Amino acid sequence: MTKIGIIGAMELEVEQLKKEMAVKSVVTKAGMDFFEGTLDDVPVVVVRSGIGKVNAALCVQILADVFQVSHVINTGVAGSLNAKLDIGDILISRDALHHDMDTTIFGYQPGEVPQMGFREFRADERMMELAREACEKVNPDIRVMFGRVVSGDQFISSKEVKERLIALFQGDCAEMEGASVAHGAYLNSLPFVIIRAISDKADDSAEMDYPTFEAAAAKHSAALVKEMIKGLLP
Repeated sequence: MTKIGIIGAMELEVEQLKKEMAVKSVVTKAGMDFFEGTLDDVPVVVVRSGIGKVNAALCVQILADVFQVSHVINTGVAGSLNAKLDIGDILISRDALHHDMDTTIFGYQPGEVPQMGFREFRADERMMELAREACEKVNPDIRVMFGRVVSGDQFISSKEVKERLIALFQGDCAEMEGASVAHGAYLNSLPFVIIRAISDKADDSAEMDYPTFEAAAAKHSAALVKEMIKGLLP
C-alpha cells in the first residue's frame, strides 16, 4: 500500500499541506505531531520534525515503525553551494551526505559513516523524476535541477565554510536535515527524495527579504509535493 511520509523541519514547510489534506488522525510521538490522512486522495503522513539531524532521523524511524510509510519526501529550504543556483530555485536531491561526519583518522572518506561501505545516500530515481516533472508543471517559472545535499548540525553562513563544503563534498546546497532523512530511509529500505528551495546564493551576492522568500518557497514546494505524489500511486 502506498503511504507517503512528508517531512518538513519547520512549521511553514508543512503548514500548507496540512491545510489542504483531509486529516483522519493526529498522533504525537517524540514531541512531533504526525498528521495522517489523504492529500488529493493519496494516503499521507505530514509532520514537522524540528531542526537538526537527530530530529530528522527520529522522525523517519517513527514514520517507518508506527505508520509503515512506503516513501519519504523531505521538503524545506537550503543555502546554495552552487553558483548556478539562484534564490528561489528548487534543488532535487540526486544524493545526500553528512558533511560533519569525520572519521578520516581511521581511513574513511570525509563524510563517510564508518562501516557502511559508501558515503552518499542516493535518492530514488523515480521520485526524483516525478519531482522534476511536477515542479515544471505547477511552478513553470521556477528553475529546477538535480544535485547533492550536504547536511550537518551547523548553520552555514561563512564563505570559507561554504568553500570547504564545495571542495570536500562537491555539494550543491547545505542544510541541517536531509542526509539524516536519507540515512534513515536507507536503513529502512524506503525510497526517498529531498526537495530544497534555495534561500541564498553561493557567493552571498544577492539578497531577498527572507519572510517574502519563505512564504513563496512554502507555496511552491507544497504545490510540487501535491502534484508529484499522484505519480506514486500504483
